[in-house]
Amino acid sequence: MIITVVGKTFLEAYNQKYQTQKTPKEFFEEVYFELFYNHSKYMQWVTNSPFVQMKTGQKPENLTYTERKEKLENLFEKVENNEPDASFAIGFPASESKEYASTSGLVSDLIIPTTVDDVYLSWIGSGLGIGVAGGFTILFDDPTITLQTFEGWKVYRKYLKDDGLDKLRGNQISTWNGQWLRYSLDEDLFREDFDFAELTNNKIFEVSSTLVEVNTVNWSELFFSLSQLYPKGELTGYVYGLGQTNKTIGFIPFYFKSGTRIIEVYKELFGSTNTDKKKFEALFGMHIKRACELGSIGLQALRPEKLKDFMSSDKTISFKKEEDTINYFAYKTWLVAMLSKNKEEITDYTLEIAETIQRYRNGSKGMERPTLINKELFASKTKRGFIDALTVMVKDLDTNDLERIKKLKDEIHLMTNEEFGYFCTLLKFDYAFLEKKS
Repeated sequence: MIITVVGKTFLEAYNQKYQTQKTPKEFFEEVYFELFYNHSKYMQWVTNSPFVQMKTGQKPENLTYTERKEKLENLFEKVENNEPDASFAIGFPASESKEYASTSGLVSDLIIPTTVDDVYLSWIGSGLGIGVAGGFTILFDDPTITLQTFEGWKVYRKYLKDDGLDKLRGNQISTWNGQWLRYSLDEDLFREDFDFAELTNNKIFEVSSTLVEVNTVNWSELFFSLSQLYPKGELTGYVYGLGQTNKTIGFIPFYFKSGTRIIEVYKELFGSTNTDKKKFEALFGMHIKRACELGSIGLQALRPEKLKDFMSSDKTISFKKEEDTINYFAYKTWLVAMLSKNKEEITDYTLEIAETIQRYRNGSKGMERPTLINKELFASKTKRGFIDALTVMVKDLDTNDLERIKKLKDEIHLMTNEEFGYFCTLLKFDYAFLEKKS
């Protein structure tokens, strides 16, 4: 079970960092139980486990210390005397193994030997799951990431114990892990002296008159933060969901160097433009399930979700809304990154072409040229249609612009159909941007 493997990786790293020799059971009892369950608000709710099986009249928030310890002892008794099942070994099949209940994941008819240690490691590993928007959780079998996640456990517990935050929801550990990693690994956001107000300002908490809860992080925001930890690296993540019905996507490579590439392209194109970092990063990334269907998560998966609407039509950005400019920054950054992914040099070539097209459009009155540009050039679905529109323009261009368009025609010939789609969309955005400024 991958959850058990991640738990083991973490415990080895923990023992090394803190110079201890805790066994899985010792860590569970002395650290995990104390943080997660020995309080009026749990950090994790495991369905059917001893910690959530209440006697008549019992409620988690009203349990005494003695009652909580009793539930811990009930777990110990099950681990020692029963065959592991999902009620006390996280990620394991449900007890109705012959029927393969819908709550079971990774069920196999192979007999997989398990130990008592494996059961406790499954709890530890489950607490390290990173929840992201879309209803999925990611596990990385990585000592640095798991240790960083553990540091966040103590912060979440501190806020749950705070009398001034009595409305804060418990049982959100996976969601919290995602936000904690996104924030604590981001060199531009993280502050050593952070407090609840700082985290709320960064949209980690959602506060209302009746409830305080942790917002779910977009996977792309987490991806950018992990890219700062491994700027040129990659890791394989396990993507899954545990609930009434378990969901298993499987092992997916995460190419964090793609996040680094996006930031490099943005800085090259726009320099120190004052852009809301969280809003900008949140624009990237298709739905996590769709991203995983690509087989890996890198530049392709980071495509801004709404960009596809512009790539399949002659629709462009209107720049009438406040968010249009930051959308333009994100869309252009991704398109340039895709067009230059195999090149060292990052160029703003399409902006030069857009300026040429704008000069052509302004060279006469009437609607003939605007119609050619919007309805034929930018609406072209094929390279041939695009080049045909360029051919119409040629007779009315001056010498410098003529040379630039002839060079463009040659480059269009050499593009793949995929590259042409990116190029044409980017050119359309740059032209709309220049029109708005003029």
